[in-house]
Amino acid sequence: MSRNTTKPINLQTGWPSARLCASTAILNGAQKVLTSELEAGPAMLYGPRIGHTPLRESLAEWLNKFYAQSTAMGGVGAITKDRIAISNGASGNLSNILQKFADPLYTRTIFLAEPTYFLACPIMEDNGFRGKLRGIPEGGPEHGGLDLTFLRERLATTEAEAVRVAAGSGRADAPVLKTGPSYPKVFKYIIYVVPTFANPSGKTMTERTRQELVSIARDFDALIISDDVYDYLSWPTTPDGDEDGTTMGLLPPPPPSRLVDIDRGMDGYDEEWGNTLSNGSFSKIIGPGVRVGWADCAPRLAFELGEVGSSSSGGGPAHLSSTFVDKMIRSGELDMHIQTVLIPTYKRRYHVMMDCITQFLVPFGVKVESSSLPEKGINTVLAGGFFVYLKLPDDMPHARTVASVALRERGLRIAFGHLFVVAGDVESIARAEKPGGIARCFRLCWAWHEEDELREGVQRLADTLASIRERLSRGETIQEEAIGVR
Repeated sequence: MSRNTTKPINLQTGWPSARLCASTAILNGAQKVLTSELEAGPAMLYGPRIGHTPLRESLAEWLNKFYAQSTAMGGVGAITKDRIAISNGASGNLSNILQKFADPLYTRTIFLAEPTYFLACPIMEDNGFRGKLRGIPEGGPEHGGLDLTFLRERLATTEAEAVRVAAGSGRADAPVLKTGPSYPKVFKYIIYVVPTFANPSGKTMTERTRQELVSIARDFDALIISDDVYDYLSWPTTPDGDEDGTTMGLLPPPPPSRLVDIDRGMDGYDEEWGNTLSNGSFSKIIGPGVRVGWADCAPRLAFELGEVGSSSSGGGPAHLSSTFVDKMIRSGELDMHIQTVLIPTYKRRYHVMMDCITQFLVPFGVKVESSSLPEKGINTVLAGGFFVYLKLPDDMPHARTVASVALRERGLRIAFGHLFVVAGDVESIARAEKPGGIARCFRLCWAWHEEDELREGVQRLADTLASIRERLSRGETIQEEAIGVR
C-alpha cells in the first residue's frame, strides 16, 4: 500500500475514534426511555442532585461484577448505590470535588503524579490553586509507579511550614473560605493520580505502592482522587488469542485493587469520609459526548458531592444521558460493546503501533518507557489504556523540538514531554530537563486513528528523527516553533 504523506495525522489526541463510540446502544437506551410514559417525563426534568437513582444502582452492581476479583474487594463488601454520585464526566467531577472539599487558603498543596495529565492542571488552577500544584515523580521500577519517599518528605515539610505560619499569625489552622454547614469536610491535601495505565506514562502502580499511598493520605489528611478511566480497557501483550476477547471472559480481568477499595479494606478506615475517591467516566468506553461519569467513595463524601452548588440549582449533571446509560448497563449492551468492539480494536491497534515502534523507532535508540501489568494467575502480561510512552536517545533534542519539526514538516502531531510537567512547579520543569528527564519523552495514542494511519504516523516520526539526526551531524540548528496543546 502506498503511503499518503500529506494527510495530517494526530497521535496526540486521546479520544476514541468516532466509529468506536456506542451510538447504537445509546440510541436503544434513548428509545426505551423516551417512548416510556413512565420514564420520559422524569428524564426530561431536573434529576436528583446525587444522580439518577436507577443508574446509581445498576452502576454499583456493574462495578461489583468487574472488580470482584481484585484483592481489596475480597475483604470490603459490595459497592452500594450510597457510595455512588453521578457526574458529567471525570473532568467536571474533578472540578466539583475541589469546589466542595478543598479550600485554596487552607488546603496546602495539590500533588500530582509526574508526568501528569496536563489538562487536569487548569481545572485545579481555576479552583484557586495556581502556584500550589506540585509534582510527585513516578520514579523508576523500584518505586512501583510513584516515588512515595519523595511524597512523604514533601508532605512533612509542607505541613510543618503550614503549622508554623498558622501559629505565627495567631489564627486557627482551619478552613478560611469553605466554612459552615455547607462544607463539613475540607482536606489539607489533594493527591491526583491515574493509577492504572496512566496518562501519559502508561504505568500501573503496584499493589504495594497503592497501599502505602493510602497510608500516607491518612497520615496527612489528604484526599486521593484517582482517575480510574482506563480500567476496563486491557488485553494481553501477546498477539495470539481470540480476537473477540472471549478467552478473557465477558469483561477483561480487573487491574490491581482500586485505591478506594484498599482504603475501605485497611484497618482504621474513616467510614464517614475516607481518604480516597474513584473518579470514573464512560467517555472512554461509550463516547466522550455522553458526558456521564461517577464518583465511588465513602457515602458521606458522595452525598456532599451531590450538594455542590451547580447540582443544587440544576439537578444532577447529565441527567438525561444517565437514563440512557442505565439502560445500556442493564441490557448488557455496554458489556458487549467493550468485549466485541473496543478491546479487539484497541488490541489490534496496540500491536500495530508496537510493531511499528520496534521496526522504525527502536533503531534510532528510542525506548519504550511505559510498563505493562502482570495478570493475576495467568502467565501473560496485560497492556491497556490509550497510550504508549517513549524516550528519545541522548543525541536527540528535547521531544518538544522533535514534535515541532514533525508537525511543521510532516503534518504529524505528537504529545511531547514538556506538556506533562506540573503547571507552576519550577522543580517539575527542572526535573523534566535533567538528563533522562521527561523533556526527552513523548506520548503516542492508538485510540484515535485507524491501523494504516498509525503505521504512517510512526513512519513519519522515524523520518523526522532521521532528518534531525542528519542536520545535527552537519552542525545545523534545529528550529523549534510553539505548538498548541490540542
